[in-house]
Amino acid sequence: MVGTPNWLIVGLGNPGRSYEKTRHNLGFMLIDELAREAETQIKREECRSLVGRTVIENTTVELAKPQTFMNLSGEAVKCLILKPDRSTERLVVISDDLALPLGTIRLRPKGTHGGHNGLRSIIDVLGTNEFTRLRIGIMPEHPVMNAKGFVLENFAMSEFETVERILANSADAVRTVITDGIDVAMAKWN
Repeated sequence: MVGTPNWLIVGLGNPGRSYEKTRHNLGFMLIDELAREAETQIKREECRSLVGRTVIENTTVELAKPQTFMNLSGEAVKCLILKPDRSTERLVVISDDLALPLGTIRLRPKGTHGGHNGLRSIIDVLGTNEFTRLRIGIMPEHPVMNAKGFVLENFAMSEFETVERILANSADAVRTVITDGIDVAMAKWN
Protein backbone atom coordinates (compact mmCIF):
# COMPACT_ATOMS: atom_id res chain seq x y z
CA MET A 1 0.00 0.00 0.00
CA VAL A 2 1.57 3.29 -1.10
CA GLY A 3 2.18 5.73 1.72
CA THR A 4 1.67 3.15 4.46
CA PRO A 5 4.59 3.12 6.90
CA ASN A 6 6.58 -0.06 7.22
CA TRP A 7 6.36 -2.05 10.43
CA LEU A 8 9.51 -1.86 12.50
CA ILE A 9 10.00 -4.88 14.76
CA VAL A 10 12.82 -4.35 17.27
CA GLY A 11 14.15 -7.14 19.42
CA LEU A 12 16.11 -6.09 22.50
CA GLY A 13 19.29 -7.81 23.55
CA ASN A 14 23.03 -7.43 23.96
CA PRO A 15 25.44 -7.90 21.04
CA GLY A 16 28.22 -10.48 21.13
CA ARG A 17 28.55 -14.24 21.20
CA SER A 18 28.75 -14.39 25.01
CA TYR A 19 25.16 -13.04 25.24
CA GLU A 20 23.58 -15.01 22.37
CA LYS A 21 21.63 -17.56 24.41
CA THR A 22 21.04 -15.54 27.56
CA ARG A 23 17.59 -14.83 28.95
CA HIS A 24 18.06 -11.08 28.32
CA ASN A 25 18.43 -11.79 24.58
CA LEU A 26 14.97 -13.22 23.90
CA GLY A 27 14.24 -10.14 21.78
CA PHE A 28 17.20 -10.93 19.52
CA MET A 29 16.20 -14.62 19.45
CA LEU A 30 12.69 -13.75 18.26
CA ILE A 31 14.04 -11.43 15.54
CA ASP A 32 16.27 -14.31 14.39
CA GLU A 33 13.26 -16.66 14.40
CA LEU A 34 11.17 -14.22 12.31
CA ALA A 35 14.09 -13.79 9.88
CA ARG A 36 14.57 -17.54 9.59
CA GLU A 37 10.88 -18.08 8.87
CA ALA A 38 10.90 -15.28 6.27
CA GLU A 39 14.17 -16.58 4.76
CA THR A 40 15.93 -13.25 5.19
CA GLN A 41 19.06 -12.07 6.98
CA ILE A 42 19.60 -9.44 9.65
CA LYS A 43 22.89 -7.95 8.54
CA ARG A 44 22.44 -4.43 7.11
CA GLU A 45 24.06 -1.87 9.43
CA GLU A 46 21.77 1.06 10.14
CA CYS A 47 21.44 3.33 13.18
CA ARG A 48 23.82 1.27 15.32
CA SER A 49 21.62 -1.75 14.62
CA LEU A 50 21.57 -4.83 12.43
CA VAL A 51 18.51 -4.67 10.18
CA GLY A 52 16.82 -6.87 7.62
CA ARG A 53 13.82 -6.17 5.41
CA THR A 54 11.23 -8.80 4.58
CA VAL A 55 7.54 -9.29 3.91
CA ILE A 56 5.38 -10.82 6.61
CA GLU A 57 1.70 -11.41 5.84
CA ASN A 58 1.94 -9.25 2.67
CA THR A 59 3.35 -6.33 4.68
CA THR A 60 6.83 -4.81 4.48
CA VAL A 61 8.63 -5.28 7.77
CA GLU A 62 12.02 -4.14 9.03
CA LEU A 63 13.51 -6.49 11.64
CA ALA A 64 16.11 -4.83 13.88
CA LYS A 65 18.58 -5.80 16.59
CA PRO A 66 20.13 -2.71 18.26
CA GLN A 67 23.86 -3.14 18.83
CA THR A 68 24.07 -0.46 21.54
CA PHE A 69 23.69 -2.86 24.48
CA MET A 70 20.41 -3.00 26.36
CA ASN A 71 20.66 0.17 28.43
CA LEU A 72 21.13 2.38 25.33
CA SER A 73 18.51 0.74 23.10
CA GLY A 74 16.57 4.00 22.87
CA GLU A 75 19.34 5.69 20.87
CA ALA A 76 19.16 3.07 18.13
CA VAL A 77 15.35 2.90 18.12
CA LYS A 78 14.99 6.68 17.82
CA CYS A 79 17.32 6.76 14.83
CA LEU A 80 15.45 3.85 13.22
CA ILE A 81 11.98 5.32 13.82
CA LEU A 82 12.95 8.68 12.27
CA LYS A 83 13.61 7.07 8.89
CA PRO A 84 11.01 7.56 6.13
CA ASP A 85 7.99 5.24 6.19
CA ARG A 86 8.36 4.43 9.89
CA SER A 87 6.32 5.52 12.91
CA THR A 88 5.70 4.60 16.53
CA GLU A 89 2.21 3.49 15.47
CA ARG A 90 3.88 0.63 13.57
CA LEU A 91 6.62 -0.14 16.07
CA VAL A 92 6.78 -3.39 18.05
CA VAL A 93 9.47 -3.76 20.71
CA ILE A 94 10.25 -7.26 21.99
CA SER A 95 11.83 -7.77 25.40
CA ASP A 96 12.29 -10.35 28.12
CA ASP A 97 10.34 -9.86 31.36
CA LEU A 98 11.41 -11.16 34.75
CA ALA A 99 7.94 -10.47 36.22
CA LEU A 100 6.23 -12.95 33.85
CA PRO A 101 6.57 -16.73 34.27
CA LEU A 102 8.75 -18.53 31.72
CA GLY A 103 6.61 -19.48 28.73
CA THR A 104 4.22 -16.53 29.08
CA ILE A 105 3.87 -13.62 26.65
CA ARG A 106 2.12 -10.26 27.06
CA LEU A 107 1.24 -7.77 24.37
CA ARG A 108 0.44 -4.15 25.23
CA PRO A 109 -0.18 -1.07 23.06
CA LYS A 110 1.61 1.15 25.60
CA GLY A 111 2.79 1.12 29.19
CA THR A 112 5.64 1.63 31.60
CA HIS A 113 9.11 0.12 31.35
CA GLY A 114 8.33 -2.22 34.27
CA GLY A 115 11.94 -2.04 35.45
CA HIS A 116 13.36 -3.17 32.09
CA ASN A 117 16.31 -0.95 31.20
CA GLY A 118 15.94 -1.41 27.45
CA LEU A 119 12.29 -0.31 27.53
CA ARG A 120 13.21 2.51 29.92
CA SER A 121 15.81 3.79 27.45
CA ILE A 122 13.35 3.67 24.54
CA ILE A 123 10.60 5.49 26.48
CA ASP A 124 13.06 8.14 27.70
CA VAL A 125 14.62 8.80 24.29
CA LEU A 126 11.37 8.68 22.26
CA GLY A 127 9.53 10.72 24.90
CA THR A 128 6.54 8.39 24.70
CA ASN A 129 5.41 5.03 26.01
CA GLU A 130 2.83 4.63 23.24
CA PHE A 131 4.28 1.84 21.16
CA THR A 132 3.42 -1.84 21.03
CA ARG A 133 5.53 -4.11 23.15
CA LEU A 134 5.72 -7.88 23.35
CA ARG A 135 7.14 -9.06 26.65
CA ILE A 136 8.36 -12.65 26.96
CA GLY A 137 8.42 -14.14 30.46
CA ILE A 138 11.64 -15.52 31.94
CA MET A 139 10.67 -15.80 35.63
CA PRO A 140 11.62 -19.22 37.04
CA GLU A 141 9.62 -21.20 39.58
CA HIS A 142 12.23 -20.41 42.26
CA PRO A 143 13.07 -17.01 43.77
CA VAL A 144 15.81 -15.00 42.01
CA MET A 145 18.33 -13.47 44.39
CA ASN A 146 20.48 -11.71 41.77
CA ALA A 147 18.26 -10.46 38.93
CA LYS A 148 21.12 -8.91 36.92
CA GLY A 149 23.12 -12.13 37.04
CA PHE A 150 20.06 -14.26 36.28
CA VAL A 151 19.05 -12.41 33.10
CA LEU A 152 22.62 -12.63 31.78
CA GLU A 153 22.79 -16.42 32.27
CA ASN A 154 22.18 -18.86 29.45
CA PHE A 155 18.92 -20.77 29.50
CA ALA A 156 19.17 -24.15 31.23
CA MET A 157 19.04 -27.23 29.01
CA SER A 158 15.72 -28.15 30.63
CA GLU A 159 14.24 -24.81 29.43
CA PHE A 160 15.09 -25.16 25.72
CA GLU A 161 11.83 -26.86 24.75
CA THR A 162 9.82 -24.12 26.47
CA VAL A 163 11.96 -21.42 24.82
CA GLU A 164 11.41 -22.93 21.36
CA ARG A 165 7.65 -23.06 21.96
CA ILE A 166 7.46 -19.51 23.26
CA LEU A 167 9.49 -18.18 20.32
CA ALA A 168 7.09 -19.89 17.90
CA ASN A 169 4.08 -18.45 19.77
CA SER A 170 5.69 -15.01 19.93
CA ALA A 171 6.36 -15.05 16.17
CA ASP A 172 2.67 -15.86 15.63
CA ALA A 173 1.72 -13.03 18.01
CA VAL A 174 3.82 -10.53 16.00
CA ARG A 175 2.14 -11.71 12.79
CA THR A 176 -1.26 -11.23 14.44
CA VAL A 177 -0.35 -7.64 15.41
CA ILE A 178 0.65 -6.92 11.81
CA THR A 179 -2.41 -8.48 10.19
CA ASP A 180 -5.21 -7.92 12.71
CA GLY A 181 -4.00 -5.19 15.07
CA ILE A 182 -3.02 -5.06 18.72
CA ASP A 183 -6.52 -5.58 20.17
CA VAL A 184 -7.07 -8.85 18.31
CA ALA A 185 -3.52 -9.96 19.12
CA MET A 186 -4.00 -9.25 22.85
CA ALA A 187 -7.28 -11.16 22.92
CA LYS A 188 -5.64 -14.15 21.25
CA TRP A 189 -2.23 -14.24 22.94
CA ASN A 190 -2.43 -12.64 26.40
